[in-house]
Amino acid sequence: MPNTRPLTTTQQALDDKLERASQKSLVNYGFFIGATAENLPDLLLAKPTPGIKIFMGSMHGQLLVDGETALSAIFAKGDRLIAVHAEDQSRINQRRQEFANMHDPAVHSQIQDNQAALLTTQLALKLSQKYHRRLHILHMSTAEEADLLRQEKPSWVTAEVTPQHLLLNTSAYEKIGTLAQMNPPLRSPHDNEVLWQALRDGVIDFIATDHAPHTLEEKAQEYPNSPSGMPGVETSLALMLTAAMEGKCTVAQVVNWMSKNVAVAYGIPNKGAIAPGYDADLVLVDLNTYSPVRREELLTKCRWSPCEGWNLPGWAKTTIVGGEVVYDKGQVNTQVRGKALTFV
Repeated sequence: MPNTRPLTTTQQALDDKLERASQKSLVNYGFFIGATAENLPDLLLAKPTPGIKIFMGSMHGQLLVDGETALSAIFAKGDRLIAVHAEDQSRINQRRQEFANMHDPAVHSQIQDNQAALLTTQLALKLSQKYHRRLHILHMSTAEEADLLRQEKPSWVTAEVTPQHLLLNTSAYEKIGTLAQMNPPLRSPHDNEVLWQALRDGVIDFIATDHAPHTLEEKAQEYPNSPSGMPGVETSLALMLTAAMEGKCTVAQVVNWMSKNVAVAYGIPNKGAIAPGYDADLVLVDLNTYSPVRREELLTKCRWSPCEGWNLPGWAKTTIVGGEVVYDKGQVNTQVRGKALTFV
């Protein structure tokens, strides 16, 4: 995602990030170009990138693009995928005033409520339909958005959901406090169920993580000074395979949601299938052995998880990237390097 330091809003910044990834990344990688109100030439020409990321809300500074005029200018030109973080910033600002001086992190889900998400998803869909522009809705979180897509989703629109928004809800604030704070926020158990059904029905196309690895020190700040976001990459597959073992879905569906459908949606060639001519990017899992999530065993730099203590099957035992073993039974092969993804 482009909300890094420096922001990924120019070809130069994209090239710099790709160069650094080539020196250190053990897995394959690709980076969005971030939209601002002024960088349309970069949005049209920057490459390689899976697409344009627009923060339509829940952001400040250059990366916040929430005016319909500025958004229309981006949607109207070019044909590459536009991926949106859909929350209405004006509604968020209004509700922040209503909930001012409240330090219970649970109010986060009330400030950035379901209506804030729905309003901006409606706007993104309107612009996508007006300009017939390829649209991807990032980390959908509400029943209302799922119902909207069920009724109005054009063939060129895709959407994703995170394991967090499927498996966690507002009850998590009482248990883990600001560790449950993310954007868009956790919702109700009803939202969980509607999102699950939309995923199973193909209204939502695939799983993503919205990985935002803030440190425990950062998250320990009093709300609203605590940053929003939680790690999600390392536990995502095990969480979804656990759901399959519990009958919420099938292993084949998880494969499609976390591999095939992603490659198709982003136009990544030679990925998402085990077939002649496809890249040997594989993960071997153990569905029979259950192990708890332990922060001391996580490889993510922030070393915590919102699902710490959950007993999960489906942990990766071996990971193969481009035919090379990168991870095997707890050991990482730091000599392997991934490659920059291509997009067609």
